[in-house]
Amino acid sequence: MTQDNTIISVRDLTKIYYIYAKPKDRLKEAFSLTRKKYHTDFYALRDINFDVKEGECFGIIGKNGSGKSTLLKIITGVLTQTKGDVNINGRISALLELGAGFNQEYTGIENVYLNGDIMGFTKEEMDAKLDEIIEFADIGDHINQPVKTYSSGMFVRLAFALAINVDPEILIVDEALSVGDAFFQLKCYKKFMDFKRRGKTIIFVTHDLSSVIKYCDRVMVLNEGDQIEIGEARDMVDLYKKILVNQENKGKDKESGKELLDSGLIKSNVPLSENIIDYGTKQAEFTEINLYNRKGEAADQIAKFDELTIAFKVRFNEEIHNPIFAVSYKDIKGTELTGTNNMFEGMDGFIAKAGETYEVSFKQIIPFQSGNYFISLGCTGIDADGTFIVYHRFYDIIDLKVISEKDTVGFFDTNTEISINKLS
Repeated sequence: MTQDNTIISVRDLTKIYYIYAKPKDRLKEAFSLTRKKYHTDFYALRDINFDVKEGECFGIIGKNGSGKSTLLKIITGVLTQTKGDVNINGRISALLELGAGFNQEYTGIENVYLNGDIMGFTKEEMDAKLDEIIEFADIGDHINQPVKTYSSGMFVRLAFALAINVDPEILIVDEALSVGDAFFQLKCYKKFMDFKRRGKTIIFVTHDLSSVIKYCDRVMVLNEGDQIEIGEARDMVDLYKKILVNQENKGKDKESGKELLDSGLIKSNVPLSENIIDYGTKQAEFTEINLYNRKGEAADQIAKFDELTIAFKVRFNEEIHNPIFAVSYKDIKGTELTGTNNMFEGMDGFIAKAGETYEVSFKQIIPFQSGNYFISLGCTGIDADGTFIVYHRFYDIIDLKVISEKDTVGFFDTNTEISINKLS
């Protein structure tokens, strides 16, 4: 282990694939006396640099095709990079393509020993782990049958059980925590949390952004093979959402609520948050945002189970068909708790013309536990080509304080009534 506890170090990592227009061009290039190129270079990864510390859960997020799986395969030795260096200080177990190393003719137990051997374990070491692997997979007597007879569910259960129960120093997970039924998924997440509590190093790739925020200490965003940024999970998830709607480099990003109010671009009857993410095409724009309690009073603090009305005005700068107005809530860690929009509520299907202003209100009962919650607003739509467009979006624009005399477990209170009666 290095002195600074760096367990994975990646420097200037690049992976290039040669793309040929025709299969015969590959032969032409191979036998060309003039070394003429018949291919174009496709950069699956370009100049990637990062370190992962011992005990850190490091997330990697990006759109499909951004290079996430290619990066993991290079780290695990499945692929070779075109250039750059990867240094690993520890034994890796990777949940990439589950069961990729299985022999279809072997039984489940035989495949456990085969894969253990591939990972560098002795037979005696695998003997000690076998019962735990079998118990975790929970596929019964099928463990003694050839895996070619397994259902897809049994196959991934055994593969997951094997990968996660060999006690690695580094665990690499690529979209593998959602295998099997609900009970098996719960078991997978418990095992994952156990790894994190024990200070194991984890690289976590998933499209489940709530899990990214919940588990990851730092996150890297990839896009089309390029490293965009590394930072705190909540900030990187917000950046990724902007990339999804092609807004990552358009307009001002973070600004304070005071700046918005002072500029006169927006009005509000409550204070706005310190750090607001504001972006969109601005074909439609929010101009006013107000919060009211049940009495119609301005309220950025509300009692649990009280009524809250979020009222806002949107000015349309162009004609927009079927605009979608949305409200959502996050906790202080950035986990999205709930949200809705007029399409979900069956109030879509109208045309907003240029120059018109609409006033929209969401009246809701707040069931959250006591604490601080961030409200986000959006005006979006889908154009004639089926492309999703963000006209204007405010992330974390208002910090709502919920107060309560009684809290229960979890994010929500189900407002339970308990009856206890002595019968004898």
